[in-house]
Amino acid sequence: MYKYNSIRPGLPRLLEIIFSLSGLMVSAPVLVIAMMAIRLSSRGPIIFCQERIGRKGEKIALYKLRSMRVNNEGSQVTAKGDLRITWIGKILRKTKLDELPELWNVIKGDLSLVGPRPEVPRYVNLSNPLWQKVLEAKPGISDPVTLRLRNEEELLAQVKGDSEQFYLDVLQPIKLKGYVEYLENRSWWGDIKILWKSVMAIIFPNQTPPPTLSELQRSDFKL
Repeated sequence: MYKYNSIRPGLPRLLEIIFSLSGLMVSAPVLVIAMMAIRLSSRGPIIFCQERIGRKGEKIALYKLRSMRVNNEGSQVTAKGDLRITWIGKILRKTKLDELPELWNVIKGDLSLVGPRPEVPRYVNLSNPLWQKVLEAKPGISDPVTLRLRNEEELLAQVKGDSEQFYLDVLQPIKLKGYVEYLENRSWWGDIKILWKSVMAIIFPNQTPPPTLSELQRSDFKL
């Protein structure tokens, strides 16, 4: 059986707060425009609050700009072309602007700037050793796994059959293994590099091609 190493610390808390406050101030004009577009394009709240699982299995409220219509019941896995997504939501998701309010989660202490993405309770199995290891750390906005799988919605749209089951059987196990590897090897300097690469991936999305669906389904696939 694989023996997990202890997780390593990332960015200092003070540095995360400084970066997050700076990010909110710099992005304030864009946030205001995005909020106005959300208000004018569809009914419902501007900020979307969703329950996620944080460190030690505690529930946290994750803040995003609303990109879907209200009363959007259904799968909590979202594929590209999902009819629940509004036209402005497509832009927000593509540019990752919908995640800007998560900087407030960092200031509150719910998230780190860099760390495993927080999952919805429905998809967390606390009896899974991988989940137990991942939840030792505070979740984050970005990480090497999320950066590599930034086309997740496009991948799920290509799945023939139940995309939610594909997520649980194929995609999530890949993510969990990647999260553990990151946590066992991370450093504050490495986290700064991840933040920079995340910004560059948004500006230049074709610079590093993400994996294809067929690659993900290979038994020897590694991030």
